[in-house]
Amino acid sequence: MRAAVLGGGAWRILALLGILVLQGCATVAQPNARDPIESFNRAVFGFNEVADKAVIKPVAIGYKAVTPDWFRKGVGNFFNNLEDVWSAVNNGLQGRGQEFSDSVGRVMVNSTIGLLGVFDVASDLNIERHTADFGLTLGRWGVPPGPYVVLPFFGPRTLREVAGMPVDTRGMPLYNIGDQDTRTLLPIADVIDLRAKYLNVSDVLEGAALDAYSFRRDAYFQRQRNIEYDGNPPEDDSAP
Repeated sequence: MRAAVLGGGAWRILALLGILVLQGCATVAQPNARDPIESFNRAVFGFNEVADKAVIKPVAIGYKAVTPDWFRKGVGNFFNNLEDVWSAVNNGLQGRGQEFSDSVGRVMVNSTIGLLGVFDVASDLNIERHTADFGLTLGRWGVPPGPYVVLPFFGPRTLREVAGMPVDTRGMPLYNIGDQDTRTLLPIADVIDLRAKYLNVSDVLEGAALDAYSFRRDAYFQRQRNIEYDGNPPEDDSAP
């Protein structure tokens, strides 16, 4: 059943990354247990940094300069509402009753009273967000996370999340809008809006004397752990 869900494209990605894991283990003297292809990941990370500084960050700066806070908040709420639709599906697949109910409730409230999600009325009503994608669903089904991978443009993932990406693409409303131009522009707008939110954070990291790659890798694992435990990870739980 799970093999059928993942599809042939996902397995080709898994096979390619499996080869990269072996290469990474051969080229890194003391690899991190969760990051055995660090040399490959660092190269992709460097490419992403160049692309960000050359294109994405300047566009995000311009977007933030010409739009008021209330407009950007509405845009972010709109994309969060689309994400909640897919989160509801995955929380249902995971058998998480309360999280599924909250996600459905958020979509219903924000899509109607909140004018297609532009206003986050659900949060005002204390209906919690429970973000979930198919990678997390695979984890609930017992699939281990696998090694850390940095993809061009997409950024950090685990191998399990890479396997779930084709399903996420098929299931998320953002990528399934009928009009092709809208379907192309909305994901770009989502990336720009998200990048604008983190401009100050990235400026602080760039000015700090630290290894940006290691810092972001550790921050990624911490965030994923937080999502897995819905914001309440056990203190004695160690990262895989």
